[in-house]
Amino acid sequence: MPGDASRARPLIEARGVSVSFGRQNVLDKVDIAVHAGEIVTLVGLNGAGKSTLIRVLFGIVRPDLGTVVRTPGLRIGYSPQHVHRDPILPMTVRRFLTLGAPASHDRLKKVLAEVGAGTILNHPLAEVSGGELHRVLLARALLREPGLLVLDEPLAGVDVTSQAELYQLIATIRDRYGCGVLLVSHDLHMVMAATDTVVCLNRHVCCSGHPKVITRHPEFVSLFGPHVANAIAIYPHRHDHRHDERGEPVPIDDGDPKSPDMSGGQG
Repeated sequence: MPGDASRARPLIEARGVSVSFGRQNVLDKVDIAVHAGEIVTLVGLNGAGKSTLIRVLFGIVRPDLGTVVRTPGLRIGYSPQHVHRDPILPMTVRRFLTLGAPASHDRLKKVLAEVGAGTILNHPLAEVSGGELHRVLLARALLREPGLLVLDEPLAGVDVTSQAELYQLIATIRDRYGCGVLLVSHDLHMVMAATDTVVCLNRHVCCSGHPKVITRHPEFVSLFGPHVANAIAIYPHRHDHRHDERGEPVPIDDGDPKSPDMSGGQG
C-alpha cells in the first residue's frame, strides 16, 4: 500500500512552510506530505517546531511563507497528547466520545471494539488506564471516519507491552480504513519498527525517508545521540547543510572540513 500511495497525490502536503513568532524562527522551509495508506512519523526534540507544524497543517497557524495543500473534503481525526481528566467532575467514556459529535450506541460500541476497548463505554474517563485512554482517543478520532489520522504522542504514559499493541493497532486501522496516519512521537525505537516514512525536524527538515535511511544521517545522530543511532541505524543519507554553534543551518561547501562523507556506508 505505501508503494501505491507514493504515486498518488498526497492527502495533505506542506511546501516550503516557514513560520516566525516575533524574532524566533520556528519553521524554516519545511516540506512534509502524507499519502493515503502511509504512516508518517514526525520526530524531533522539544522546541523543534513539531506542534507548530501540526497547527499549520490544521490551518490554525498561517505560515509566513509556503503553502499547505489538502485533498478537497479531507476529514481529519485528531488524537491529542494530553486530555485533562477531572475526578471531581466525572465524565464517562460514552459522554467523552459524543462531545460535539453525537453517535448511536451501536456505533460507539463498534468503534471501541475496533480499538480493543469495547468493555469500557460506561466507565468514568478519569479511571481508565493510560493505554485505555489512548484507545479511547483513537476511537474518538475514528468516529469522524477520517481520511487522515493525526496522533500526537500516542504512547505517552503507556507501558512497553501496550506500546507495541497500540502501534500494531494503528497499522491495522491504517490497513482497514486506507487512511493516512501522521504520528508525532519521541519513541524512536518503536517508530523505526512501525512507520513507513520518518521526518526529522529541527525547525527545518534535517532528513526524511525510510527509517533505515535516516538513522545514520549526521543530523539525526547529532540530535538524538550516537547511542540511539547505533542501536537503530542501518543506512546513510546525503545532507546539504550542517549546524553552527547556535543550532542554525548553514550550507556545506565542498571544501568544508566539517562536511560529512556520505558517499558510502552500509546498506
